[in-house]
Amino acid sequence: MPGYRELARDGEFRALFVAHVVSVAGDQFARVALTVHVYNRTASAGLTAMTYALTFLPDLVGGPLLSGLADRFARKEVMVAADLVRAALLLVMALPLMPLWALAALLVLVQFAGAPHGAARAALLPQILPDERYPLGQAVLSTVTQAAQVAGFLTGGALVAWLGPGLVLVADSATFVVSAFALGVFLLDRPAPQRPHVRAWPADLVGGARLVWRDRRLRALVALACVSGFYIVGEALAVPYAAQLGAGPAGVGSIFAAYAAGAAAGMLLVAHLTARTQLRVMPWLAIAACAVLVPAALRPGLVISVGLFALSGAASSYHLVANTTFVRAVPDFSRGQAFGLAVTALRVSQGVGVALAGLAAETLAVHHVVAAAGALGVLAAGGAAIVWWLSDASPSAGASPSDAASRSDERDGRQRRYG
Repeated sequence: MPGYRELARDGEFRALFVAHVVSVAGDQFARVALTVHVYNRTASAGLTAMTYALTFLPDLVGGPLLSGLADRFARKEVMVAADLVRAALLLVMALPLMPLWALAALLVLVQFAGAPHGAARAALLPQILPDERYPLGQAVLSTVTQAAQVAGFLTGGALVAWLGPGLVLVADSATFVVSAFALGVFLLDRPAPQRPHVRAWPADLVGGARLVWRDRRLRALVALACVSGFYIVGEALAVPYAAQLGAGPAGVGSIFAAYAAGAAAGMLLVAHLTARTQLRVMPWLAIAACAVLVPAALRPGLVISVGLFALSGAASSYHLVANTTFVRAVPDFSRGQAFGLAVTALRVSQGVGVALAGLAAETLAVHHVVAAAGALGVLAAGGAAIVWWLSDASPSAGASPSDAASRSDERDGRQRRYG
């Protein structure tokens, strides 16, 4: 497989890489700044938590509603426009004495603008890397996302203490300007995706959902992605889990770091496997990501627990294979909408998993909740794996991401010819 040096030589990928890193880090700046800002003004833990939740909730609506823009317009233009919109909104949020309701409304709009940007980036990457470099490029972007989130949170806290929340929001706005500049200057101009026929927005939404639902391969991939709603429980309950072990804040940081480090290492390893091997191990990794949490029922110490969480994070690297296979299997003219729907399903599963785990932890020991989530996740992942193995894209059928892409291109061509 090509190495990282070949990716570094690609000017378009470098631009996408830089834009992604600075915007992800900037998002964490904003999350820290807003939560500190709200708590300083209200002294309310509830309102502070609600503000943090608002940075995630719009994905549930923005995914299906706005991702289709990446299929209607040139994807470079969609990404640049989304970055500039977010930059402008963040500058408004940085104005002094901004009412809390206005901050919340602007924050929702910022998150809405991120939905078409993410869908356009996912749909554009296979065009920038149309060969076997695509899985490696996706692995690099996914890995730096983990690293940028951690670095952004750590740096964001220091920046808020030094500059104050308002100036940190300005800094976040600047990251989106940098992203827009990098994308606008260094990405090639490509036309909007060729569509077999132009449909109204509601028809596009329904068509994208029908495309995913009717294709067993795509349904299986979405189901495998939704398994994250089970193993994410360990990360979501990191604070009470560490407290149960008497580990304190250092233990919480170790748990979060274990997940992130494990995921980053796992994705880099998986990216170097052959396409056939990736497809073969993908369902087993989904099962393993949950299974390694079951021993938490024995209430192991912090060191063993951190090791279990790191293994779960490493096994979660199957998302890299599911992501690349899903994007390649969807016709280009529907990639943005289909990707947005898949992300929405992922977010819903994670939100429901975290909410149910939180309720269970009110009455049960935290380590039992984590272990139970792992056991239920094994069952869910096993069911999704069976659907995958029965699908046309299963390893036993000899399919690969490249084969799926070829079939999608052929199907796309037939639809354009015959309407």
